[in-house]
Amino acid sequence: MSKQCRTFIFGATMKIWMLLFFCTLSVTVFAQQKTIDGIVFDKESKDRIAKVNVLNITTGKSVYNTFKGEFKIDAKPGDVLVFTKFDHYADTLQVQNNTSLAVYMKRTAIQLREVIVRDTMLSPQKQLEATKRDYTKIYGSLDNHDVLSVAPGMGAGIGIDALWNSLSRSGRNAEHLRQIIERDHKQNVIDFRFNRTYVGNITHLKDQQLTDFMQRYRPGYYMVTTASEYDFIASIKANLRRYLRAPKVYTLAPLVTPKVKDLGTP
Repeated sequence: MSKQCRTFIFGATMKIWMLLFFCTLSVTVFAQQKTIDGIVFDKESKDRIAKVNVLNITTGKSVYNTFKGEFKIDAKPGDVLVFTKFDHYADTLQVQNNTSLAVYMKRTAIQLREVIVRDTMLSPQKQLEATKRDYTKIYGSLDNHDVLSVAPGMGAGIGIDALWNSLSRSGRNAEHLRQIIERDHKQNVIDFRFNRTYVGNITHLKDQQLTDFMQRYRPGYYMVTTASEYDFIASIKANLRRYLRAPKVYTLAPLVTPKVKDLGTP
């Protein structure tokens, strides 16, 4: 074989090896740059979840998924992906092929249904309105306190309802009952704002001490209805300082139940 022929064969062989090398390199680079995509769901609700960190442990690269729960990350078959979110358990999976992934993550706590809590305690005003409905008679035509009435174009005159209320026994009884109801209403207003839970949270007093304090420093109706929240709390704290200086000064003596033998015989 001539020298020229050997040179030609060697050159052709080198070209083939170079071609195979670059083909192999291209395949390797293509495999390394393969992108895996998918969507992350909540395991219980099946809703898409966002702000999930997707980490490729094999390459060390990580991304966050979108608000639609979708993600894309460089990975190839065999790579291990870890999905993490603060309110879900971490999930780990190994890429098997190049198909899109559906990842289901489980919550760390059970999600309860929304519950609306309504206050069943009537406010003092609603209690008064309910009482007026129950006592319709005394709050009907009898609920006219003006002795003088003014009729359009006729000047001032005597109110018949008010005159009847002031002279008849039924009218006087109705007026007396209204006064009792209004007095109870004012006490309900005080109790509604100056209650044990509210005062206890401010003073940190409990049981009998709290009872003694609330009896001794019970505010008036005017104070309750006109004081701002800041002034009301400041008043309670000022009274608390007075109470702590001498907590037993005004404490009522405990009730003693007499024994039968001490009562004597009738």
